[in-house]
Parts: sequence; C-alpha cells; structure tokens
Amino acid sequence: MKNTTATFKKAKEEHKKLTMLTAYDYSFAKIMDEAGVDSILVGDSVGMVCLGYEDTLPVTMEDMIHHTAAVSRGAKNALVVADMPFMSYQTSVYDAVTNAGRLIKEGRAQAVKLEGGFEVVEQIKAIVAASIPVVAHIGLTPQSVNAFGGFKVQGKSEAAAQKLLDEARAIEEAGAFAVVLECVPEKLAAKISEAISIPTIGIGAGAGCDGQVLVYQDMLGLFSDFTPKFVKKFANVGEIVREAFEGYIKEVKEGTFPAKEHTYKMDDEILDKLY
Repeated sequence: MKNTTATFKKAKEEHKKLTMLTAYDYSFAKIMDEAGVDSILVGDSVGMVCLGYEDTLPVTMEDMIHHTAAVSRGAKNALVVADMPFMSYQTSVYDAVTNAGRLIKEGRAQAVKLEGGFEVVEQIKAIVAASIPVVAHIGLTPQSVNAFGGFKVQGKSEAAAQKLLDEARAIEEAGAFAVVLECVPEKLAAKISEAISIPTIGIGAGAGCDGQVLVYQDMLGLFSDFTPKFVKKFANVGEIVREAFEGYIKEVKEGTFPAKEHTYKMDDEILDKLY
C-alpha cells in the first residue's frame, strides 16, 4: 500500500513509529521499498556521501531533480520526500514554490523538505497552498553550518530550547505534515513530539520522536569520512564491498576471472574461416 501524508498522520494518532531512510538512486530505493520503509528522503546529503563535497551547500536543484527522479522510479510504496537545496527557497516565497513544484513535476517526489523555523514559515504556507506537502526541519540544519560554526547539538540552553519548541508549533500551524528534529537533546525532542500533532522524525534526537531517519551510507558503513554519534551501523557493508573489490582485482590479475562459465561460445569452423 502506498504511504502518503495520511499514513504519517495516522501513525502519530495510533502511536506507531515511522521509518525513513535516505536514498539517491533507483537500486537502493527499490531495496528499501521492498524492505518496507515508510518513507525515503532524497537528501541534499547526496552532496557529501555521493558527490564528495564537505557539506551540503554546493548541491543544486538539477542535482536534486536528477536523484529524486531515480529514487521515485524505484519506490512504489514508500513516500518520497525531496530536499530543497540551499538557496532554492531562502531567496523568496516565489522561488520556494517554483522550486518545490519542480521537485514534484520533474523529480516525481510526493513531498518536499526545507530547513529552518520562523524564517521559512511563509514559504511553508505558500508551498502547502500550492498543494505540495511539506516536511519541515529544525534543530541542526546542515545548510546553516556556517552560521552555527559547525555541526553542533541545538537547543541546550533554556532560550534555545524554547525557540525550538515555538518553531515546531509555528511550523505545524503553517501546514507542514511532519518535522525532522536533528541533533536535539532527547528530552527536548520528546517534549516537542508531545506538544505538536504532526509526527516528529528524529536524527540524533532520541527515541521519543514519532519516527527516525538515517543516511543509509552511515548505517551500512559505506561512508567512512566521519560517523556522527547518533549513527548505529546495522551492517558493515563497506567492508564486504571492499573485500569483493579486492577479490575481483586479484582474480583479474591472476587470470582466473572470467572463467569458462562467464564466457560465450562460437563454432570453431567459423573461427577457422576468419583471416
């Protein structure tokens, strides 16, 4: 059954946890979809884990549309959410709606996600008014890494915690159907989850959220540049892949691959007639 925004609303009402993973291509999206994940986020994290940037800021609309379209072709049941990249919505409400529309029309996403609190309330309202579902994102917002002075936990002081709680309420009022809480203290995230009627999706925000999201390269051990504290490696696929590559290289150099069973035959009489 296709997951929708209604699925998220019902899960919150029934106290059922939601699952979300990132994906950036058809093959992994299909595997995740078959595994039964509720939602797939085409994150601007593609800039770091796929494109090799040091942060998400260089990612373009064209990058996001390209990867979102690939994921959408692989996801039959999961709700596909596409990140709006840096400067695709901050410049104006008009730009926000136009670019959100491109992710739906060209990328075939079913929802978009944008970072920020009070400063993007008007963008959220306008995008929702254009019949495009919105996931909000507060706490550590990676597109603001320069303003934050690095990737740091948010909401630890009384003032900062109150601001996040107020922003969550404002986002809900603006029409977002869910909100990602990133790198927020566990107790604060639980309080926010109780205070609003839309689902909270945590990443580094504890088990009190209504759902969880992880970058799949992190949870599979495929991205080794750094590992955030909140990541659990559910499998060390990176090591398995490395061993497979080493095995391939070894066999090719030894001449043991390809073997007979990997090759095609032809009639020797035809071969003998060649000159």
